[in-house]
Amino acid sequence: MKIATIVIRVLIGLFLLFASISYFLHLMPEPVTTGDFKAFQLGLVASTYLMPLAKAVELLCGLSYVAGKYVTLANIVILPVTLNILLINYFMSPETLPIAAVLFLANLFLIYRYWHNYKTVFTP
Repeated sequence: MKIATIVIRVLIGLFLLFASISYFLHLMPEPVTTGDFKAFQLGLVASTYLMPLAKAVELLCGLSYVAGKYVTLANIVILPVTLNILLINYFMSPETLPIAAVLFLANLFLIYRYWHNYKTVFTP
């Protein structure tokens, strides 16, 4: 189980690093969007701070996962991001839902594996 945890942690880290670095360095073209998802994406871009903030969080958590340092903190910090990725894909872009679901479930798996570090937070 320890090897599976390391593999999942590194794979999530690499995925988050790829997504954030390609956003900041404009390595990939913007995907063509339509309908409600296009309006949502235009709103995110118009906010001028939300996408860079989310991608910066992805970058820091990806570095944490790959390095194996502060993974407990990274699990909690990235959880709202992965949940939003899942919900956005579920409601607006179902064709990419499997990738989002795997990312979210992997995040939950890592929280489960590091649960002993969270126990003191939930004790009175």
